[in-house]
Amino acid sequence: MLYFKPRFFSFVILLACASSEGMAQQRQAKDYPTKQIRLVLPYAPGGGIDFVGHVLGQKIALSIGQNMFVDNRGGASGTIGTDVVAKAPPDGYTILVSSSGHASLPSFYKNLPYDAVKDFTPITIVARSVGFVLVVHPSVPAQSVKQLVALAKAQPGRLNFGSPGVGTVIHLATEAFNMLADTRMTHVPYKGTGPAIIDAIGGRLDVFISPATSALERVRSGKLRPLGITATVRWKELEDVPTIAEAGLAGYKYDVWYGLWYPAGVPSDYAHRMRLEVIKAFEDTEIRSRFIEQGFVPVASTPQEMSKAVLEEFEFHRRLSKRMAF
Repeated sequence: MLYFKPRFFSFVILLACASSEGMAQQRQAKDYPTKQIRLVLPYAPGGGIDFVGHVLGQKIALSIGQNMFVDNRGGASGTIGTDVVAKAPPDGYTILVSSSGHASLPSFYKNLPYDAVKDFTPITIVARSVGFVLVVHPSVPAQSVKQLVALAKAQPGRLNFGSPGVGTVIHLATEAFNMLADTRMTHVPYKGTGPAIIDAIGGRLDVFISPATSALERVRSGKLRPLGITATVRWKELEDVPTIAEAGLAGYKYDVWYGLWYPAGVPSDYAHRMRLEVIKAFEDTEIRSRFIEQGFVPVASTPQEMSKAVLEEFEFHRRLSKRMAF
């Protein structure tokens, strides 16, 4: 008995400390936030992440009574801005707005300055994309996916395509197209979606797999020609545009999700609080409609569901990068 008493007493102390810490976190979460929150977007302005960050940030700011400052930190395929968040104080006042590309980058960058899992606290998968839009400049003599494949095969390496950077979801979506179609188009990386789509409009890029947010008005105005949707179903905003699979490249699909992260060490109650704010935002029919119109399906997952999705993405892109010989 004398042997067990000290250990039991220590265990009681540990429980008491854990309970006190948990109560302290709950009190902190109840008062959180008390100042401006910085939303770090790891890409240049433009594209799906920019839409999610600005629209959601403005709505949540009204709810919490604090400003949500959008900070675009583009470069290095999103790793610069992501590293800013990884190294930020774990006080709940810095949030990363990123895509599922967060889970693909480790397959392409072996010496990332952060650990994509250990250095972050998941908050929620905000929404999933209904897919990207495969577009070409009107000068490209391809009116369909089949014609684009034939053109690319006839002139290997001549056609180029843009992306926000190596290893980003748009890069992967296009390389997956190359792999499945057995084509070779030349990759031109940019610092964000905005600069890439500007060059696509200007004819300096032949092909671009664009976020729906960026492509819609350019397609409607005739500045870009749509050939297919990367998802498994058509997008209601462009109902006449087939999926890439039904347009002739059987088995092809690629869509992504967008989510929020804290730096590691932020109390779980903060993540729960911020996720509830996302849920509240989507209860507003105007906000929900804006997301749907731009090709997003609102999700607002739990942090646990987000963690599971991230691990699945890691494994998928590990296999994909091997097949692509990167």
